[in-house]
Amino acid sequence: MQIYLPIAEVSINAFILLGLGGIVGILSGMFGVGGGFLMTPLLFFIGIPPAVAVATEANQIVASSFSGFLAHFKRKNVDIKMGGVLLFGGLIGAAIGVQVFAMLREVGQVDLLVKLCYVLFLGIIGILMFLESLRAITRSRGTRPTQTVKKRHNWVHALPFKTKFRTSGLYISTIPPITIGFLVGLLSAIMGVGGGFIMVPAMIYILGMPTKVVVGTSLFQIIFVTAFATIMHATTNYTVDMALAVLLLVGGVFGAQIGTRIGLRLKAEQLRILLSLIVILVCLKIAGELVLEPNDLFSIEYGLGH
Repeated sequence: MQIYLPIAEVSINAFILLGLGGIVGILSGMFGVGGGFLMTPLLFFIGIPPAVAVATEANQIVASSFSGFLAHFKRKNVDIKMGGVLLFGGLIGAAIGVQVFAMLREVGQVDLLVKLCYVLFLGIIGILMFLESLRAITRSRGTRPTQTVKKRHNWVHALPFKTKFRTSGLYISTIPPITIGFLVGLLSAIMGVGGGFIMVPAMIYILGMPTKVVVGTSLFQIIFVTAFATIMHATTNYTVDMALAVLLLVGGVFGAQIGTRIGLRLKAEQLRILLSLIVILVCLKIAGELVLEPNDLFSIEYGLGH
């Protein structure tokens, strides 16, 4: 069933969009990520303009993240206090990110920069997560798991402005969470992602949060930051396609519930290594499109009178 997307100015099969939304929703529930790191490139691949894909994808991220968040909240796997600190930095980052996106769009280089950002961040984070996951699996087969807990004390614990995060069992500075939230908010606005693929590893490996709490807390921050970024994009850049957003949203809500149930049956190390492999595959796909020669060797330029 073909439908016309007015803002994107393309016709596409509605069932493809519903299916993509469902797949990303499953990933959201399993890993605590918004799924934008996968959905936004997929929208590129099916012909959605990058500027529209980035702005519109945030709607679907909000829906799937909210659905997954509720499931984790019922199980008391959400650190609301930590989420609030992350959110403070995230809102500031998103506000700046939308303005940067608008400037890049004026220059005409937003498409290239968005894809380069994906290759850079996904490549680095995917490889680091994969290596760390292998180490975690190796350590879990050892006989002294208590040694890994002691290694959690690092430079984060030496910073000022400390506070207790009871749900996470932490007593650390608020500076690292605010900084992480700011960077995630910035990337959320520029790349059309929830930022979970950066925030989840940072919360585990930098802040030292338990994996069970990380997923729900990540979704909590993603909901509000991406909703804010969507409103800013709609009012500043006018690139939000609501017809596209609704189809992705419907699939995402159902997928997130399925993903949450799957995630609870897998071990933490298994979740990490699966997420790292998905991140690396998406990175390679985007990098290939930037490097390989396209099928259509032409460009469309607007007239000088515009």
